[in-house]
Amino acid sequence: MKLYEICFSPTGGTKKALDILTNGLNGDMQPVDLTDRKTDFSSVSLAEDDVAVIGVPSYGGRVPAPAAKRLSKIQGNGAKAVLVCVYGNRAYEDTLAELQDTATQSGFRVIAAVAAIAEHSIVRQFAAGRPDHQDQTTLHSFAGKIQAKLDAQDISLPSIPGNRPYKKGGGAGMVPKPSKACVNCGLCAEKCPVQAIDLTNPKKVDSKTCISCMRCVSICPHSARKVNGIMLAAAGAMLKKACSERKECELYI
Repeated sequence: MKLYEICFSPTGGTKKALDILTNGLNGDMQPVDLTDRKTDFSSVSLAEDDVAVIGVPSYGGRVPAPAAKRLSKIQGNGAKAVLVCVYGNRAYEDTLAELQDTATQSGFRVIAAVAAIAEHSIVRQFAAGRPDHQDQTTLHSFAGKIQAKLDAQDISLPSIPGNRPYKKGGGAGMVPKPSKACVNCGLCAEKCPVQAIDLTNPKKVDSKTCISCMRCVSICPHSARKVNGIMLAAAGAMLKKACSERKECELYI
């Protein structure tokens, strides 16, 4: 049996939550990076006795479109799947339901699901430092329950929340732009999950292609990519009420 960690995590928060879960499960871990636009995901094929932990961030209550498209190309072949959606302490709405449908259509058998919290990728003061020690304890304990279900060969489907049809997806909210500190190193363009940044001129950004994942901001070695400060302040004010009260992981098995 192989244990696959299938992850779309532009800024690393989703992967942190997945790592905690996969570390608590048995099997030789095989990473599949859904943020890598160069990967041929149709070549990824699992076996029936394999287990996949599939994780995505929640973007406006939905699965990021590139993540859904890439996951749909993977051949699940009856492998068991644990679904994880990670959100910045606001709400995850229809993310798990959409992830469930996408994984099922790709041939996975969903046996468990988690809604976890990580630092908000845009307004960083919300859920700062999460997943924290309390989250780690919760997720590690849940991994034990998942392993017990696997050992019992229980493939029952948990009740996963969400609406069908899903809520309407929004467009790119904030498009990071280069500052004067940009030295044209090209790392942001190379690592952009959707190639919204011009490979020959990293200062050129396609705002229609950008998904506001903030990967370019998080990986820039010169801290040279920024979002509009006025828009960021407005977003912080808008999210303050919804995001200020601590939310806990929601577990479905």
